[in-house]
Amino acid sequence: MGTELLAPLDLAFWHLESDAHPMHLGALAVFAPAPGVTPPHVLELLRTRAAAIPRLRMCVRDVLLPVGGAAWNVDEDFDVHRHVRRVAVEDGDFMAGATRLAGELMEQPLGRGLPPWQMYLIGGADDGPFAVLVKLHHALADGMRAVAIGAGIFDEIAAATTARSAARGRPVVPPRSWLPDPREVAGMALGRIGEVGRALGVGASVVRAGRLDLRPTAFTAPSSGTRRLATADLDATALQRIRRMEGGTANDILLAVVAGALRRWMAERGEAPAATDPRALVPVSRRRPGGAVSGNRLSAYLLDLPVGTADPRERLRSVRAAMDRNKAAGPLKGAGAVAVLADQLHPLAHRFGAPLAANAARMLFDLLVTSVPLPRSALSLGGCPLSALYPMAPLARGQSLAVALSTYGGRVHVGLVADGKALPDLDRLAGAVQEEFDEIGALFTVGRVAAPVS
Repeated sequence: MGTELLAPLDLAFWHLESDAHPMHLGALAVFAPAPGVTPPHVLELLRTRAAAIPRLRMCVRDVLLPVGGAAWNVDEDFDVHRHVRRVAVEDGDFMAGATRLAGELMEQPLGRGLPPWQMYLIGGADDGPFAVLVKLHHALADGMRAVAIGAGIFDEIAAATTARSAARGRPVVPPRSWLPDPREVAGMALGRIGEVGRALGVGASVVRAGRLDLRPTAFTAPSSGTRRLATADLDATALQRIRRMEGGTANDILLAVVAGALRRWMAERGEAPAATDPRALVPVSRRRPGGAVSGNRLSAYLLDLPVGTADPRERLRSVRAAMDRNKAAGPLKGAGAVAVLADQLHPLAHRFGAPLAANAARMLFDLLVTSVPLPRSALSLGGCPLSALYPMAPLARGQSLAVALSTYGGRVHVGLVADGKALPDLDRLAGAVQEEFDEIGALFTVGRVAAPVS
């Protein structure tokens, strides 16, 4: 793998970062212990497998052309020991200690002169459970790409990759002229015209959707640069039961759960629901099955979370109707598709316009809620089974909460990332997620009816 220009959206994420606004995403993977597997063995295994992933050897370097651009280059001085480290949990409760420590580690920006990623082996007792915190810069990967990269540390993926490489040998790439085929030029020109037209439509939608009333809310606050992490675990079987009885998608239900949890949490804080429901950015992948996996390929929907609605059923139906409207319009239309605009901007616009774009995010949405797909098969590391994986999304400037969800092993694992000073009671919000899910589940259990939270 040689030099590769950063795609426009990757470049945007690279320049959006500041010390107080690190633009990395992550995941906290929790493993059960296995007999005879020691922390030094797991650490060495992590280093060996991470070093074997070509993408993790790439760093960002500025280029002369295009002006303002940057490219991925192989780090000739790559040393995996700079990226994979071991840290200890001192708390008696391993999960509580690992979660606290992961929040502190997520505060720290990634070094920009090195490949932009880190892994931490978080351990308590040598014979107890352990966790692996993975941090990847958003320029390196979106959620789906992060899963594809990070999966290389697992036994099952690493073994399959090694077997394919051995069977295939070194692939033979036929020589290709640097002059493009005339038919390709025509196709690219037509595609470019279509993309510019689509971007103009998105731009108009962004202007219409922008909000001028930017009074602080429970979900927005000046950024302190601190981070807290909290988790929740939901029953995936119950989620599917609700989906079968109510209709819609599992994601609709989870979005409604987040809305209800925010309502509970605000009530406990003595805050009445705002006159305007908080708006969530719900990312949508633009990847095609079997297509290229490099770079960010994202769009998004905007969704007003019905926090002001008291009845859980009505919240669920409101979310479902709104998401149906979003899907009917498609992921490349509307203000949520603001990422499409990034693909049309010159690199200089990303380099010098990043601060303006970062501040403008608050005008469009209040928090981010995203679902990250995981492999359905059982995974392990050094023979230690994966028991949970909590995804973590980055925070935009001026926003204090991001919620990410993934399903694995019959559970929906919820990772909540917050500004540590703005939301010091994040654990209580995580508890409200569990309570709201349990109440919605009770509504769809035969013979049981739960009263709505007023």
